[in-house]
Amino acid sequence: MLRKNILITGASSGLGRGMAVEFAKNNHNLALCARRLEQLEQLKTELLALNPDINVYIHSLDVNQHDDVFAVFQQCKQQMSCLDRIIVNAGIGKGASIGTGFYKANLQTAQTNFIAAIVQCEAAMEIFRAQNAGHLVTISSISAMRGFRRALTVYAATKAAVSSLTEGIRIDVMHTPIKVTCIHPGFIRTEINEKVKNVPFIVSLEKGCKSIVKAINKEKGNAYVPSYPWAVLHWILRIAPLNMLRKMS
Repeated sequence: MLRKNILITGASSGLGRGMAVEFAKNNHNLALCARRLEQLEQLKTELLALNPDINVYIHSLDVNQHDDVFAVFQQCKQQMSCLDRIIVNAGIGKGASIGTGFYKANLQTAQTNFIAAIVQCEAAMEIFRAQNAGHLVTISSISAMRGFRRALTVYAATKAAVSSLTEGIRIDVMHTPIKVTCIHPGFIRTEINEKVKNVPFIVSLEKGCKSIVKAINKEKGNAYVPSYPWAVLHWILRIAPLNMLRKMS
C-alpha cells in the first residue's frame, strides 16, 4: 500500500533526517517535526531540491510538551488532508550508570524516549482510529533486547518499553486497517554515537536509513535492521550471558 503522506518526529537530524531523504526520493509528502526549526527549514529546502513534486511541511515541536504533540499532529493532518503513516522517532541518548550523579540526564532520556513516545502514539492513534486507517511506526533499538550498562542502562530500558508499548498497540488493533510496526535499528552512525569509536557492525547513516525505510514499507510487526547481521544477532543477544553483554557496552 502506498502511504503517501508521512509524519516524522525528531526529523532535524540523525535517523529522522535520513528517513525523510529516503521517503522524499520515493515521492512521499512529508510533515517534519523537531525542536530545531532552522535545521528543518534547511532540510525542507534540500528535499524540495531533491524532489520538487512533493509537499513538505515543517513544525517546531518539543515532544516533551505533550499538549503541543496533539496540536501539531492535528495540524499536520489538516494540512495534508490525511496522514497515512506516523513515525515516532524523536529520542535522545543521554545518561550514565545509575547512582553516579547523572540522575537528571537519565530522567530526561526516560521522559523523552518513553513518556513522550506514549504521547506521540496516543496522538497518532487518535488520528488513525478516526480515519480507520494508517500505519504507526515506532523506532526502538537493538538494545531493547537486553539490559546494558553505563550510558546505555536507561536508554536500553526506554527502548525495551517502546517495543512493548508498540506490541500492545498492535494487539489492540489486530484485524483492522491500522498497521503497527516497531523498527529495531542496530548500530547506525548518528549524532548520538558520533564520538564512540569502536562500534561493532556500525553502518553509515545513509545505508542505515535505506534499510529502515525498506523495512517500514514492508509493514511487518517487527524489523531488525540492517538485516545483516541483526536479523540473526538479535536472537543471540536475547540469550547471551551477562559477561558478554558487559564487554559489549
